[in-house]
Amino acid sequence: MTEWVALLRGVNVGGITIRSADLREMLAAMGLEDVRTFLASGNAAFRSPRERGDLKLAIEAALGERFGYDAWIVLVTRDEIEAAIASFPFDADDADRQPWVIFCVDAATRDGLVEAALPLDAAVDPVAAGPGVVYWNPAKGTSTDTAFAKIVARTTYKSRTTNRNLRTLQKIVA
Repeated sequence: MTEWVALLRGVNVGGITIRSADLREMLAAMGLEDVRTFLASGNAAFRSPRERGDLKLAIEAALGERFGYDAWIVLVTRDEIEAAIASFPFDADDADRQPWVIFCVDAATRDGLVEAALPLDAAVDPVAAGPGVVYWNPAKGTSTDTAFAKIVARTTYKSRTTNRNLRTLQKIVA
């Protein structure tokens, strides 16, 4: 059995509301075991023997059917989240910064984001590649305004990424 975490993109913002209890119920009805949700931002952990690709597609289809929207998730293992947390390259305790981890569906997406950040001001948009993720550490209050924020917000990344604050990830694995 693999310990999976489904990171839903774009829920409980922009008119797509999914209550944690409803998400848990849907995932359990799919036969997933030990389903738990975290916070109200589309995070669910569970156990399953199914393979990543099949499971990702099944969850996205179930979300779309149950909640009526084009669902995208990034499906990662608990171990992958722990590795992402452990490899955070910036000062996670800097109170003036937001420690973001951007999960990508594949290495090409991660590499594209990192490459797009190369010409940017690293003091404004500190970006680094990690294991299946991109780390980003902008100043608090700027996470929708910087050049990198605008890159991440592009339509091309909508179905290929989702971001979480490092502190949210720590709560998920705690």
